[in-house]
Amino acid sequence: MQDVCLAKSSRKPALVWTTLAFFAGFAGVSAFGPIVTKLKEPMALTPLLMGLLSASPALTGSLLRIPFGALVDRMGGKAPILVLLGLSCMGIAGATLTFAFYPQPQFHHYYLFLASGVLSGCGIAVFSVGVPTVSYWYPQKKQGTALALYGGLGNLAPGLFAFILPVLVVDLGFFVSYMLWSVMLFLVMVLFFFFMKDAPYFQYKELGIDIDKEALLHACGEELVPTGTMMTSIRKAGSDYRTWVLTSLYFFSFGGFIALTVWLPTYWREYYGVSFVMAGVLTLFYSLGTSLLRILGGFVSDRLDAVRLISWSFLFVFFGSIVMMLPYKVMAIALGGIFLLALGMGFANAAAFKLVPKFMPSTVGGVAGIVGGLGALGGFVIPILMGLFVRFFAGPGYSQGFSVFLVGSMISLLLLARLRRSSKKTNSVAADRTVPSEAELLSKKIP
Repeated sequence: MQDVCLAKSSRKPALVWTTLAFFAGFAGVSAFGPIVTKLKEPMALTPLLMGLLSASPALTGSLLRIPFGALVDRMGGKAPILVLLGLSCMGIAGATLTFAFYPQPQFHHYYLFLASGVLSGCGIAVFSVGVPTVSYWYPQKKQGTALALYGGLGNLAPGLFAFILPVLVVDLGFFVSYMLWSVMLFLVMVLFFFFMKDAPYFQYKELGIDIDKEALLHACGEELVPTGTMMTSIRKAGSDYRTWVLTSLYFFSFGGFIALTVWLPTYWREYYGVSFVMAGVLTLFYSLGTSLLRILGGFVSDRLDAVRLISWSFLFVFFGSIVMMLPYKVMAIALGGIFLLALGMGFANAAAFKLVPKFMPSTVGGVAGIVGGLGALGGFVIPILMGLFVRFFAGPGYSQGFSVFLVGSMISLLLLARLRRSSKKTNSVAADRTVPSEAELLSKKIP
């Protein structure tokens, strides 16, 4: 290994291209939503089949996060992201072309659209690939900010495109709008292919250069280095109880964010009787607000203890849930409760992934895949649980359904108490170790 870093590119371009890839991939969910609405009447779909079709992108995107996230530890993030974006592009283009060939689709065309939904959801899995990709580029003291920018800006996609897409469809028509979307995603893939570079470790590995961790840190500033194969990464991640604690936290924070993005339009419309447009605007403010607060949470998590920050975050979720469950049907109160939920979930989303490289630095990809994949399933499970309250309690069930977040925040706070004790023990052990000084590292002979 050389005294000068041989890796191409740098941290900021890598963060920009990875964030753009996640933004483009996550937008695929918004792209598929209006398609389901157009299929209901001509195909005479039952609520079950519509639900399966609507959920297909989210389920695919969640489950693929686990293997693709772990794959980063073996080959870096560039190749997995390109594969996921390519599959997502095929899904959106496939649904669009199916409509072109079958303007009045019949029931037997259902599986074509289901396959398109499964493929379009692959772009969501870019998230768990991007987390270790960014983590390997950045030192730990800057990872909170970097990961929050990555996740927060990427999370803007569903809200923005859910607002933009109907305008495009009205002005340009369904086919032209969706083909433009497919072309946009393809262009992102091309730009990502030419300009994105993996972290120095993977570049050195591809060049066949022997890697010395201390020398890599001195020459390129890369602190984290993966160890083992993809399955080793998943096994090591799965055997650490902290992985499952973080998964639970992410289930209620990011999964809760996705759940409310889906649930709030119905909540505002049915419980407060606002117009469809106003319900969409109120939901958009929640979605964008949570994403932007996630960015702010990243800055804060680099300056405060992340475990303490996420504990405060779930306290906001706890009190926000109580506000939403109050029997007083006052929109101003509900907006205050939604703000508390957005604040808590935004900060918790940022702090959760700050803890991944801190607790499990050798298996970042495996942990990110499990946490991101299984945690994101909350976006599928939580709306179902909230819907049960409406089914059994009718109108009041819309407010009582927020008890799901009340219970979730209490579980999360108990888990965080356990995690804080573990963190104190880890810090105590680390303080007893002898850490080489910068002068000693510089004087070390680099092969």
